[in-house]
Amino acid sequence: MMNMRRNLIKILFVTAAAFSLGATSGQANAATAEDLNNDANQALHTLYKSRPIAEVISKSAKAILVFPNIVKAGLVFGGSYGEGVLYKGANVTGYYNSVSASWGLQAGAQSYGYVVFLMSDKAVRYLDKSKGWEIGVGPTVVVVNEGIAKNLSSSTLKDDAYAFIFDQQGLMAGISIEGTKISPIKR
Repeated sequence: MMNMRRNLIKILFVTAAAFSLGATSGQANAATAEDLNNDANQALHTLYKSRPIAEVISKSAKAILVFPNIVKAGLVFGGSYGEGVLYKGANVTGYYNSVSASWGLQAGAQSYGYVVFLMSDKAVRYLDKSKGWEIGVGPTVVVVNEGIAKNLSSSTLKDDAYAFIFDQQGLMAGISIEGTKISPIKR
């Protein structure tokens, strides 16, 4: 029992150290506004090619939040981080980060992108005023998978926001944006 406790403490220490190193190196290499804009445009094109319904939804959206690259890693304790762009029409109106933390049976690392189409003025106002939106709290966000996508059209869009997760790479079971905190950043 004592050995198991020591091993667990060692695993926790190594995980915390890895995340600390990752967090500090991420800050040193933070993307410029131009880099984020280019990556967000590329991510939208990738999404539209792989999921044509996303482009249909974009035409009705009041704003589009694009996170081109989220990195997620975990070993018992995990987390994810990425930076993104908010479009209102064709204009970039802000920059945001996406952060989540988790714990439980997990091991691995992966990267992915996600886009949130804000369909209502209420959802856009909430993002603007909240200074930090936790997905799962506030406006309703529907994560669009293949099954939901088959039933969506511009006339069936009723929710506040629709999210698409795409371009998954790496080895880690499961992806969710529930509990993700989105906060404004300066670029």
